[in-house]
Amino acid sequence: MTGLIAVLLYVVWMQVLALSYAFPRVPMALFGGRKLSDWERTEVNRDPAIMVRAKGAHLNCVENFPLFAAVVAVGALMDKSVVVDSLAIYILLARVGQSLSHIISTVPLFVLLRATFFLSQLGMIFVLCFKLIG
Repeated sequence: MTGLIAVLLYVVWMQVLALSYAFPRVPMALFGGRKLSDWERTEVNRDPAIMVRAKGAHLNCVENFPLFAAVVAVGALMDKSVVVDSLAIYILLARVGQSLSHIISTVPLFVLLRATFFLSQLGMIFVLCFKLIG
């Protein structure tokens, strides 16, 4: 898998996560006695825990996406895509693993698993940076 394809799949994953917590809100607002304004940032969150965790997983993706996309883009601009391609799938898989462990549970084992996936992504991005620089 190329780094550019991995970036596109990362975007797809972020959209899936966003829909996983945004789409269930429609029937809640239409039939569940919730107002459309219940989801403003200043409102108390009354969503089910799994939706709150899905939103957190989505926001984690948004926070880290620029790092990954920048490394892929710089690699392509430097005509060194092959360097990025070597780890792109693993970064994407670690991201999906982090998101899924975030959604599944907040027990300490899953928090540790989530942190492991996160740190592995950062480590791989560091490796790519140094390979591109050197």
